[in-house]
Amino acid sequence: MSTPEKAQLERWLRFRNSRNTALAKEHGWLTLTSLQWLPAEPSPMELVPGLWSTDGTKAVLTAAAADGLTLGETGDPVEGTVTASLDNEESLMWVAFGGEDGRRVVVELAVRGNKYAIRTRDSLSPVFTEFEGVPTFDYSPELAVLARFERYPEPVEMPIGTANPLVDGVHRSAGELVFRLPGIDHEYRLQAEEGKLGGLTVTFHDKTNGATTDDWRKVETGRPRPDGTVVLDFNRAINYPSAFTPYGTCAMPVRNNSLDVKIEAGEKAFDIQPAG
Repeated sequence: MSTPEKAQLERWLRFRNSRNTALAKEHGWLTLTSLQWLPAEPSPMELVPGLWSTDGTKAVLTAAAADGLTLGETGDPVEGTVTASLDNEESLMWVAFGGEDGRRVVVELAVRGNKYAIRTRDSLSPVFTEFEGVPTFDYSPELAVLARFERYPEPVEMPIGTANPLVDGVHRSAGELVFRLPGIDHEYRLQAEEGKLGGLTVTFHDKTNGATTDDWRKVETGRPRPDGTVVLDFNRAINYPSAFTPYGTCAMPVRNNSLDVKIEAGEKAFDIQPAG
């Protein structure tokens, strides 16, 4: 292995360590145990105390002191009725309960598809407590390719599906990444979304999906150089949260973001049923 390739490998190993550490954080994606849409009338919900409802503009929770619920932001006990309002795609770690510290379970309030829902995040979920890292392919230096970003005159919003059939999504395409893959005689074009700091995110299908990898993955790049070039490193392809839990609402790729080859790099499929 050449010195540049060794340096690439070392950077990737640091990236993988950071990625696994982030996934293993308390009340992160590995702790999700339910997703429930709030009803119009105050009603009990599974896995949580209290009565829950929404009028379409806000969420309403009514609980007694004996329910042991506390507000996530202040730690104050919930006695009586509390409300919260969110915009679409926003989330709030609203209340917590259980365990010696009263925070074994955090209840996330979310608005997805303009509908209010709650998701329970249980720190004793076996997916979380038995997590040992995401399996990956071996590092492949040839799959860190140079791409050219061709920006659209204006971002284009495209309707897409998500991991939840009840939730529609929108892909805000800023432009296309144009690149070649080793041994392939034609160019590929993938639509990319742009982040706040100018980096790009590409969500894509490839021929490994459903076999060795999840149904789709994403890869993030740095900010394109002044000449529009950027390194598209498929070794940094990662799973969306929906690969780790059935309670995700993650965005699918746009229709054209499908590669006709196997991208054997990055994260593999994750078994959400931990070994017992």
